[in-house]
Amino acid sequence: MTGDHQALALLLFSTFVAVTLGITTWVGRHRHGSAEEFYAGGRLFSPMENGFAISGDYMSAASFLGISGLIALYGYDGMLYSVGFLVAWLVVLFLVAELVRNCGRFTLADVVAARMRERPVRIAAGTSSVTVSVLYLVAQMVGAGSLVALLLGGTSEAARTWTVIGVGALMVIYVSLGGMRATTWIQIVKAVLLLGGTVALTALVLVRFHGDVDRLLRTAAERSGHGEAFLAPGLAYGGDWVSRFDFISLGLALVLGTAGLPHILSRFYTVPTARAARRSVVWSIGLIGGFYLMTIVLGFGAAALVGPDAVRASNAAGNTAVPLLALDLGGGAQSTGGTVLFAVVAAVAFATILAVVAGITLASSASVAHDLYASLRRRHSKPRSEVAVARVAAVGIGAVAIGLGLLARDLNVAFLVGLAFAVAASANLPVLLYSLFWRGFTTRGAVWAVYGGLVPSVVLVLLSPVVSGGPQSLFPGLDFQYFPLQNPGLVSIPLGFLAGWLGTVTSPEVPDEAKHAETEVRSLTGAGAV
Repeated sequence: MTGDHQALALLLFSTFVAVTLGITTWVGRHRHGSAEEFYAGGRLFSPMENGFAISGDYMSAASFLGISGLIALYGYDGMLYSVGFLVAWLVVLFLVAELVRNCGRFTLADVVAARMRERPVRIAAGTSSVTVSVLYLVAQMVGAGSLVALLLGGTSEAARTWTVIGVGALMVIYVSLGGMRATTWIQIVKAVLLLGGTVALTALVLVRFHGDVDRLLRTAAERSGHGEAFLAPGLAYGGDWVSRFDFISLGLALVLGTAGLPHILSRFYTVPTARAARRSVVWSIGLIGGFYLMTIVLGFGAAALVGPDAVRASNAAGNTAVPLLALDLGGGAQSTGGTVLFAVVAAVAFATILAVVAGITLASSASVAHDLYASLRRRHSKPRSEVAVARVAAVGIGAVAIGLGLLARDLNVAFLVGLAFAVAASANLPVLLYSLFWRGFTTRGAVWAVYGGLVPSVVLVLLSPVVSGGPQSLFPGLDFQYFPLQNPGLVSIPLGFLAGWLGTVTSPEVPDEAKHAETEVRSLTGAGAV
């Protein structure tokens, strides 16, 4: 890229970083240090504010960079991510949003521990939440590295490395100083920027084709090299039975995983009531729905205008399709319009990454402090010490995410998020649904449900083509691939539900009918909710 691209994009990056650090510093000066303030922002946000913040949390680098890239490379099959991410919100709206807000305080483990023995349940749920969060963080780190590599011409591995480290350092600062309140305002600012940028790019693509969507699709198919097959199922997931099962596995993970994501569940605690939580989700469905429809236009626009070969040449996984599309829409590499539009899109994508990593880091540090640490500490230590542990945990989680982000830098970010969704759907969703709806559920069932989904999903990923055995693997020179599917959801999600049922029916513990009744009334009416 030219020096103009670099200078303008870096100026816009710096402006966003300066604004968000200003928000964090301002909020940090007014914090009270209480757990409720740090984890939930004092529960003071309105449904509209929280709806924008949820959208900001959910519309990640995977959505903006990864999905559009997959559509540009694989056409119809790439759209599965857009559809899956959107449909998942119906599960959240109808099954968990209101009930989770009424039953918990700060984390997923609060909901489960309401009617179980706390210590084993909190340790299991906390471990699972941190695992999911770290996997999700890795995807954002990879997105940041791809973006800066493109900005600097793709030549500097050192620049990509330092970018990942810089993003990690910023997310630790956001969380440690500002807590949930600063993180929420960063999400809102980012959601507005991202939606504005996406609307502008979509409008420009449609203007280029004079509003003729059919012509857009036909041009994309012609440039793809696959012809009509580009617009039909099967290019990525239809070659054989293994790829078809992978398609089903990915769909299950995307649709069921959202309801188990710790950083999404924690957003429901930032509003004052369950009704406000439900209204937040309605706001977010409208915003997220519009956004994912636009990513489809951007993906096919990149295929039609940039071409899959140019996208692959820039980044093999397709993560840079949207910035390249912006460059073309603005008039090309040497034009002022192209330079400005590219810089704006790169800055918006970078803002997206920073905001999402802040939300995920906060949720995972809350799990470490509120669930893992709180289960092991002495009963009467001060609440303030828990917040201090959360701040230290943010540093540790940031370091792990940086290391894994550098390792996985050549994988597609939407694909990486698909793995995080699979683990969330396998380990968190079964225990959450059983706790809310099964009267006879026991502590052993809860612990088995978490580990029965978490361990198989992680092991199957390690034994899959993602890690070894192929040219696109993390370790292409090694081969310990024994599981054929790239996404483990088809096997690990049923195992999570089965383990929860098996643990409950074999448990000598008698289910506490009174606690279940209390939880049921509280979840449905909000009576006694924090």
